[in-house]
Amino acid sequence: MRKYTAWFLYLALSVAPVIHAADEHGQHETEHDHAKHGNEVTLTPMQRQSANIQIETLQWRSLAGEIAAPGEVKLNAYLTRQVTPRIAAQVMQRHARLGDHVQQGQTLVTLSSVEMAEAQGALQVAEREWQRVRTLGRATVSDRRYTESKVTRDQAHARAIAYGMTAEQIDALLAGEEGARADGTFQLVAPRAGTVIQDAFIEGEFVEPGRMLFEISDETRVWVEASLTPEEAIGIEKGSPARVRLSGEWLTGTVIQSHHALNETTRTLAVRIEVPNPDERLHPGLFVETRIEAGHPVEALALPQEAVLRSPDGDWMIFVEDEPDHYRPVEVNVSRTVEGLAVIEGVPAGSRVVTQGAFFIQSELAKSGFDVHNH
Repeated sequence: MRKYTAWFLYLALSVAPVIHAADEHGQHETEHDHAKHGNEVTLTPMQRQSANIQIETLQWRSLAGEIAAPGEVKLNAYLTRQVTPRIAAQVMQRHARLGDHVQQGQTLVTLSSVEMAEAQGALQVAEREWQRVRTLGRATVSDRRYTESKVTRDQAHARAIAYGMTAEQIDALLAGEEGARADGTFQLVAPRAGTVIQDAFIEGEFVEPGRMLFEISDETRVWVEASLTPEEAIGIEKGSPARVRLSGEWLTGTVIQSHHALNETTRTLAVRIEVPNPDERLHPGLFVETRIEAGHPVEALALPQEAVLRSPDGDWMIFVEDEPDHYRPVEVNVSRTVEGLAVIEGVPAGSRVVTQGAFFIQSELAKSGFDVHNH
């Protein structure tokens, strides 16, 4: 019995190092395989078919020189005017409201001011004196008196204009028309035809000089500011045709200006498009899609936009098939989008890339906890 026990003990001690070595070798192979394939997503044929994974060989494409970019509708500043009092005054009566279409010269608001009352009184006195001196003529009055009377009258007239009266209001005051008195009341009128965009005041309010009472804009032509990368903006010229998409319909416009400073937050350059807006469907603050013609066709590496995804840290990424059913994430740069295609950099031509089903692969990648930066 002791003989057999000793024999089994000897056998166990002899085999143990071999088993231990085999375990270490197997563990090493597993770790090696993980290091080799840890940055890949492997799908079964059934998964690939269910997700409808489509693969294409990345090739150079001839793309139309049209750049797609997001845009925001802005007021046409060249067709917009603000109405402000030039002296301290009290709001007596409102004559126009937000959204009203007004004509040039239309009365917007009646104000009352002590300064205006003084100016109106001085104007009436100066006008009467000037009319008397002029009637007497140079043969009766001295040249100095004649000149002083005229200058005093002209200055009083200019002061009333500067304070906010119109030429028509001054004529009515001097003619003594009914309701036209030197009591400090006067009206601000629309400086141009358009729509009332802002009217943030209330009747009875005392307003300081320069306070905006109305903002009026002609909305028949508006601006759309498209946000482009500096590289995209290089090929954009003043006068280039452009399109703006609103509710599935494309409106035709023209590039009129490009900003010369980047947006500090987005690092994009704004390109201004002027778009006819006869039905006033485009309103300030509305976000739209734009297409801008950028010259002759160009050769570029491009993929369908749905093939290019955002990684968790905000970088662009695609999936490359190195072996059948093995998909590797690769970071790329997207320089622009053209006709539903994303122009990319960072992957050589000839690479087999996923053009459909990339989101499914990204979901599988997220399950594995792999960081795209660690490949």
